[in-house]
Amino acid sequence: MTDAAGWLLALDTATNTIVVAAGRPDGTLLAADAFEGRYRHSQELLPAIQRLIAGARLELRTLAGVVVGTGPGAFTGLRVGLATAKTLAHELGVPVAGIPTSEALLAAAGATRLWLPSDPRDTLLIERGKPPELIHGDAAALGGDVALDLVDRAPAPALEQGRAAIAALAATLLRIGAARLAAGESDDPELLVPAYAIAPRGAPASDPEGGVAWSRDPR
Repeated sequence: MTDAAGWLLALDTATNTIVVAAGRPDGTLLAADAFEGRYRHSQELLPAIQRLIAGARLELRTLAGVVVGTGPGAFTGLRVGLATAKTLAHELGVPVAGIPTSEALLAAAGATRLWLPSDPRDTLLIERGKPPELIHGDAAALGGDVALDLVDRAPAPALEQGRAAIAALAATLLRIGAARLAAGESDDPELLVPAYAIAPRGAPASDPEGGVAWSRDPR
Protein backbone atom coordinates (compact mmCIF):
# COMPACT_ATOMS: atom_id res chain seq x y z
CA MET A 1 0.00 0.00 0.00
CA THR A 2 3.03 2.31 0.28
CA ASP A 3 2.75 5.21 -2.15
CA ALA A 4 5.79 6.46 -4.03
CA ALA A 5 4.71 10.00 -3.11
CA GLY A 6 4.95 9.15 0.57
CA TRP A 7 2.41 9.29 3.36
CA LEU A 8 1.56 11.38 6.42
CA LEU A 9 1.35 10.36 10.05
CA ALA A 10 -1.13 12.20 12.27
CA LEU A 11 -1.37 11.78 16.03
CA ASP A 12 -3.12 13.40 18.95
CA THR A 13 -2.69 12.83 22.69
CA ALA A 14 -4.45 15.92 24.05
CA THR A 15 -7.49 14.07 25.40
CA ASN A 16 -8.08 10.76 27.17
CA THR A 17 -8.25 9.19 23.70
CA ILE A 18 -5.05 8.43 21.82
CA VAL A 19 -5.55 9.01 18.08
CA VAL A 20 -3.16 7.85 15.36
CA ALA A 21 -3.76 7.99 11.62
CA ALA A 22 -2.01 7.55 8.29
CA GLY A 23 -2.98 9.32 5.11
CA ARG A 24 -1.84 10.49 1.73
CA PRO A 25 -0.25 13.93 1.26
CA ASP A 26 -3.57 15.18 -0.13
CA GLY A 27 -5.27 14.40 3.20
CA THR A 28 -6.97 11.17 2.15
CA LEU A 29 -7.26 8.87 5.18
CA LEU A 30 -5.62 5.45 4.77
CA ALA A 31 -5.90 4.00 8.27
CA ALA A 32 -6.69 5.20 11.78
CA ASP A 33 -6.97 3.98 15.35
CA ALA A 34 -8.39 5.62 18.47
CA PHE A 35 -8.49 4.14 21.96
CA GLU A 36 -8.62 5.10 25.63
CA GLY A 37 -5.18 6.19 26.78
CA ARG A 38 -5.73 5.18 30.43
CA TYR A 39 -3.10 7.77 31.43
CA ARG A 40 -0.51 5.52 29.78
CA HIS A 41 0.29 7.65 26.74
CA SER A 42 4.03 7.08 27.09
CA GLN A 43 3.55 3.30 27.01
CA GLU A 44 0.75 3.17 24.44
CA LEU A 45 1.60 5.70 21.72
CA LEU A 46 4.62 4.12 20.01
CA PRO A 47 3.09 0.60 19.89
CA ALA A 48 -0.05 2.17 18.40
CA ILE A 49 2.01 3.84 15.68
CA GLN A 50 3.82 0.59 14.96
CA ARG A 51 0.51 -1.29 14.67
CA LEU A 52 -0.87 1.38 12.36
CA ILE A 53 2.14 1.23 10.05
CA ALA A 54 2.13 -2.57 9.95
CA GLY A 55 -1.62 -2.82 9.42
CA ALA A 56 -1.56 -0.31 6.54
CA ARG A 57 1.59 -1.93 5.09
CA LEU A 58 3.45 1.36 5.11
CA GLU A 59 7.15 2.05 5.71
CA LEU A 60 8.75 4.74 7.83
CA ARG A 61 11.30 5.43 5.11
CA THR A 62 8.52 6.81 2.87
CA LEU A 63 7.00 9.05 5.55
CA ALA A 64 6.51 12.51 4.01
CA GLY A 65 5.40 14.49 7.06
CA VAL A 66 3.96 14.45 10.57
CA VAL A 67 0.82 16.16 11.86
CA VAL A 68 0.36 16.50 15.62
CA GLY A 69 -2.38 17.90 17.83
CA THR A 70 -1.08 20.61 20.16
CA GLY A 71 -4.01 20.79 22.60
CA PRO A 72 -5.19 22.24 24.86
CA GLY A 73 -4.95 19.07 26.90
CA ALA A 74 -3.32 17.33 29.81
CA PHE A 75 0.38 17.88 30.54
CA THR A 76 1.72 14.32 30.26
CA GLY A 77 -0.25 13.27 27.20
CA LEU A 78 0.70 16.36 25.23
CA ARG A 79 4.36 16.07 26.19
CA VAL A 80 4.45 12.49 24.90
CA GLY A 81 2.66 13.33 21.66
CA LEU A 82 4.73 16.40 20.81
CA ALA A 83 8.02 14.71 21.71
CA THR A 84 7.18 11.70 19.54
CA ALA A 85 6.13 13.82 16.57
CA LYS A 86 9.18 16.08 16.74
CA THR A 87 11.58 13.16 17.17
CA LEU A 88 10.16 11.35 14.13
CA ALA A 89 10.29 14.53 12.04
CA HIS A 90 13.87 15.26 13.09
CA GLU A 91 15.22 11.75 12.64
CA LEU A 92 13.52 11.18 9.27
CA GLY A 93 14.09 14.70 7.97
CA VAL A 94 10.42 15.41 7.25
CA PRO A 95 8.27 18.47 8.02
CA VAL A 96 5.95 18.62 11.02
CA ALA A 97 2.74 20.61 11.37
CA GLY A 98 1.20 21.36 14.76
CA ILE A 99 -2.58 21.74 14.70
CA PRO A 100 -4.59 22.89 17.73
CA THR A 101 -6.62 19.89 18.82
CA SER A 102 -9.46 22.25 19.68
CA GLU A 103 -9.52 23.56 16.10
CA ALA A 104 -9.71 20.03 14.70
CA LEU A 105 -12.40 18.96 17.19
CA LEU A 106 -14.58 21.99 16.46
CA ALA A 107 -14.19 21.37 12.73
CA ALA A 108 -15.00 17.69 13.17
CA ALA A 109 -18.16 18.53 15.13
CA GLY A 110 -19.16 21.53 13.02
CA ALA A 111 -19.42 23.49 16.26
CA THR A 112 -18.26 26.81 17.68
CA ARG A 113 -17.72 26.03 21.39
CA LEU A 114 -15.74 23.29 23.10
CA TRP A 115 -15.58 22.40 26.81
CA LEU A 116 -12.53 20.65 28.30
CA PRO A 117 -11.67 19.70 31.90
CA SER A 118 -9.25 21.85 33.86
CA ASP A 119 -7.88 21.90 37.44
CA PRO A 120 -9.14 21.04 39.94
CA ARG A 121 -12.79 20.80 38.86
CA ASP A 122 -12.88 23.82 36.61
CA THR A 123 -13.75 23.88 32.94
CA LEU A 124 -11.94 25.41 29.98
CA LEU A 125 -14.18 27.00 27.36
CA ILE A 126 -12.75 27.33 23.87
CA GLU A 127 -14.85 29.40 21.52
CA ARG A 128 -13.92 29.77 17.88
CA GLY A 129 -12.09 33.05 17.32
CA LYS A 130 -11.70 33.87 21.04
CA PRO A 131 -9.00 33.20 23.68
CA PRO A 132 -9.67 30.20 25.98
CA GLU A 133 -11.66 31.07 29.09
CA LEU A 134 -11.32 29.32 32.45
CA ILE A 135 -14.74 28.74 34.01
CA HIS A 136 -14.85 27.99 37.72
CA GLY A 137 -17.11 24.97 38.15
CA ASP A 138 -18.62 22.36 35.86
CA ALA A 139 -20.20 22.92 32.47
CA ALA A 140 -23.49 21.22 33.33
CA ALA A 141 -25.44 24.47 33.69
CA LEU A 142 -23.52 26.45 31.10
CA GLY A 143 -24.67 24.86 27.88
CA GLY A 144 -22.20 24.57 25.04
CA ASP A 145 -21.78 22.57 21.89
CA VAL A 146 -19.08 19.95 22.48
CA ALA A 147 -17.72 18.51 25.75
CA LEU A 148 -14.81 16.10 26.13
CA ASP A 149 -13.64 14.09 29.15
CA LEU A 150 -16.36 15.68 31.30
CA VAL A 151 -18.56 12.70 32.18
CA ASP A 152 -21.15 13.73 34.83
CA ARG A 153 -19.95 17.32 34.48
CA ALA A 154 -21.50 18.41 31.18
CA PRO A 155 -24.88 18.07 29.44
CA ALA A 156 -25.53 14.75 27.69
CA PRO A 157 -25.95 16.29 24.21
CA ALA A 158 -22.59 18.04 24.51
CA LEU A 159 -20.94 14.78 25.60
CA GLU A 160 -22.49 12.98 22.64
CA GLN A 161 -21.13 15.67 20.34
CA GLY A 162 -17.75 15.16 21.96
CA ARG A 163 -17.79 11.45 21.20
CA ALA A 164 -18.70 12.18 17.59
CA ALA A 165 -15.89 14.73 17.33
CA ILE A 166 -13.35 12.23 18.67
CA ALA A 167 -14.56 9.65 16.14
CA ALA A 168 -13.89 12.13 13.33
CA LEU A 169 -10.70 13.62 14.80
CA ALA A 170 -8.22 11.43 12.89
CA ALA A 171 -9.60 12.32 9.47
CA THR A 172 -10.07 16.00 10.36
CA LEU A 173 -6.60 16.43 11.89
CA LEU A 174 -5.06 14.76 8.86
CA ARG A 175 -7.02 16.93 6.42
CA ILE A 176 -6.09 20.20 8.15
CA GLY A 177 -2.46 19.17 8.59
CA ALA A 178 -2.11 17.96 5.01
CA ALA A 179 -3.39 21.30 3.70
CA ARG A 180 -0.86 23.18 5.83
CA LEU A 181 2.02 21.00 4.73
CA ALA A 182 0.98 21.22 1.07
CA ALA A 183 1.04 25.01 1.42
CA GLY A 184 4.56 24.84 2.86
CA GLU A 185 3.38 25.88 6.32
CA SER A 186 5.41 23.48 8.44
CA ASP A 187 6.56 24.32 11.97
CA ASP A 188 10.02 24.66 13.41
CA PRO A 189 10.22 21.66 15.80
CA GLU A 190 12.23 23.75 18.26
CA LEU A 191 9.37 26.25 18.55
CA LEU A 192 6.47 23.80 18.45
CA VAL A 193 5.04 23.60 21.97
CA PRO A 194 1.79 22.30 23.50
CA ALA A 195 -1.04 24.28 25.07
CA TYR A 196 -2.23 22.87 28.37
CA ALA A 197 -5.78 22.63 29.71
CA ILE A 198 -4.65 20.74 32.81
CA ALA A 199 -1.57 21.98 34.65
CA PRO A 200 1.33 19.76 35.64
CA ARG A 201 1.17 18.56 39.24
CA GLY A 202 2.24 21.31 41.63
CA ALA A 203 1.71 24.17 39.18
CA PRO A 204 -0.96 26.81 39.89
CA ALA A 205 -4.16 26.36 37.91
CA SER A 206 -4.47 30.07 37.14
CA ASP A 207 -2.86 33.42 37.72
CA PRO A 208 -4.31 36.02 40.17
CA GLU A 209 -6.31 37.61 37.36
CA GLY A 210 -8.04 34.33 36.53
CA GLY A 211 -6.08 33.63 33.35
CA VAL A 212 -4.55 30.29 32.41
CA ALA A 213 -1.00 30.97 33.56
CA TRP A 214 0.38 27.59 32.51
CA SER A 215 -1.28 27.38 29.10
CA ARG A 216 1.99 27.46 27.13
CA ASP A 217 5.47 26.12 27.62
CA PRO A 218 7.79 28.92 28.79
CA ARG A 219 10.10 30.34 26.16
